[in-house]
Amino acid sequence: MQPTSDFPKKTAAERLNEQCTCITLDRQSVSRALARRLGDNADEILSSAVWHQLFSNVAVFVPPEDLERMKATVRALEAAASLPGYQSQVLSRAPHSAQFNPGPVGAFMGYDFHLGEDGPRLIEINTNAGGAFLNATLARAQVQCCGGAPHPASAENFDEAVAAQFESEWRAQRGSGRPKTIAIVDDRPTEQYLYAEFRLARQSLQSQGIETLILSPSDLRYESGGLYAGDRQIDLVYNRLVDFGLEEPGHAALRSAWLDGGAVITPNPRNHALLADKRNLALLSDPQTLMSWGLSSENAELLRSGVPATVQVSAENADALWQERRQWFFKPVAGHGSKGVYRGSKLTKKTFTEIVAGDYIAQALVPPSERTVMVDGQREMLKVDVRLYTYRGALLLAAARLYRGQTTNFRTPGGGFAPILLKPSRS
Repeated sequence: MQPTSDFPKKTAAERLNEQCTCITLDRQSVSRALARRLGDNADEILSSAVWHQLFSNVAVFVPPEDLERMKATVRALEAAASLPGYQSQVLSRAPHSAQFNPGPVGAFMGYDFHLGEDGPRLIEINTNAGGAFLNATLARAQVQCCGGAPHPASAENFDEAVAAQFESEWRAQRGSGRPKTIAIVDDRPTEQYLYAEFRLARQSLQSQGIETLILSPSDLRYESGGLYAGDRQIDLVYNRLVDFGLEEPGHAALRSAWLDGGAVITPNPRNHALLADKRNLALLSDPQTLMSWGLSSENAELLRSGVPATVQVSAENADALWQERRQWFFKPVAGHGSKGVYRGSKLTKKTFTEIVAGDYIAQALVPPSERTVMVDGQREMLKVDVRLYTYRGALLLAAARLYRGQTTNFRTPGGGFAPILLKPSRS
């Protein structure tokens, strides 16, 4: 059958994602690398059932022009977030802790995309995007496949780029120098699904000469204008908490350090309020309003084509959203980790009533692309999303996630994190 307007010709990347079943992951190589980097108790971590679900055996092919389009969209998003009119609007509904602005812009921003028929479309923005250190190690343990070029941002300078990022955050608040001690902070860190990544982050930063600790908020105290763990002062916090406003009682020491400027905290409540609050997607998908606030026409066009239409669910638009529910994806404003999200076509009336009574956004549905994997000798098609890890709009690393179901997860046989291989469309 010849391609028609209804059946557009597939790109080389799409054909490879559909047909290629090469195993590109050298699992022995990645296990050796991770064992070296994890240090003590590495065998315990690498033998866990959780660990084997993190990585897919395959890579995902992406046209270079799609990657460039995603990078340009990220720059446009951050340009929009810097507009005074935009900031006034989003900060008016943000917690008190987000009004403070000592300078840091947020380490490891994460921008998630689906590669739709009309090009990459933004699905979500995250301020504590997980997986970067795992994906950097994963990318180094790949073999060449079907002519795909290794992604240029997955390279050997990752550790240096990570340290430079945190040094930049430090200088944004302190003016000069670099932090002596960084704390990676999360609730009950040793129990977190991605605890191994905290270990990798510590090793990476220490390799660049920065003392690094993995701590729970309960390990911290704030006194005399400083944040301390035991007798050691913490200069900078790499914040992995999902209490984005630092409002929970158990996070009081961090909140005081943030509001008093006693420690550099990144990402922080202001970073989340400006970019990752899901309600912001309604503004970021409204180019006319953004242009009225001063966004360039070029950036407005990038957001028009790259950010799906988004609305906040309310009693006023509930009837229309229910009638058109198959066209929408519903997400809780305060949610994280894909919890409480619903594809409209799967909704019951009872669940929709709960959504209307709750605090939700509705985002125009953008079906994900797919990737063939072999599971127990059988071909299976898994869904794909692409995450860009960035700092100040510049790409640190790009990676994919393969999954089955409504949202990304690490429970799908054959799924998990996957590296990106660039494949020009005309090949």
